[in-house]
Amino acid sequence: MSIPRLYVEADLSEGAEASALPGQGHYLGQVMRKREGDAVLLFNGRDGEWRARIASLRKDRATFLPEARTRPQQASPDLRLLLAPIKRDAMDWVVEKATELGVRLIQPVFTARSVVGRVNGERLASIAREAAEQCERLDLPAIARPMDLHAALDAWDGAPLLVGDARGKAPPLSVVLAGRSLPIGLLVGPEGGFTGPELDAVRRRPFVSPAALGPRILRAETAAVAGLAVLQALAGDWAAPT
Repeated sequence: MSIPRLYVEADLSEGAEASALPGQGHYLGQVMRKREGDAVLLFNGRDGEWRARIASLRKDRATFLPEARTRPQQASPDLRLLLAPIKRDAMDWVVEKATELGVRLIQPVFTARSVVGRVNGERLASIAREAAEQCERLDLPAIARPMDLHAALDAWDGAPLLVGDARGKAPPLSVVLAGRSLPIGLLVGPEGGFTGPELDAVRRRPFVSPAALGPRILRAETAAVAGLAVLQALAGDWAAPT
């Protein structure tokens, strides 16, 4: 049976008992049918990954006893996603896949055509946590507070930011990425696309580069995941030795 892998907030070191997060005790006892003494893997985004034992398990509460570090801490690639909020199921899916793809920051941005006016950050953080546990990354992506598009760009640190251009006048993403390396961000608009004035304002930013995502019109969630995959393949850590 596979060893459960869990994110915890406690510091991890040999012999120092660590507490489970709410819900993890129920998951271990009722879903995974684990008992005290069984093995788990733990990570907290700071101390690497640790092999541990379940020290106590009572209903929804659990504690762990770390025994040995199995992997040292490594930072995720500085790959960022700015995304206009989309409908809940699609947004959940994007956050899950962006986490699997190693994204460090997910920044929701409100645009003129955004069809969703509220973002449940706690829900998205929970989805990201579960995805990180499954895909064996050592940290969690930051789910930033939603911002107006222009406010988010005003606060941007100047790293290259690529924006999908549905007008068909931009060079292919592979051409735009030639010779570039991380940090890089990807900006994806709402289902209805950016308005003309929005796209013009975005393109006037010196750090923004328009890029074509192929000859077909992509849904927002498809554009986000496809674009991130290309960024990882051409400028990220997919080509790095494992």
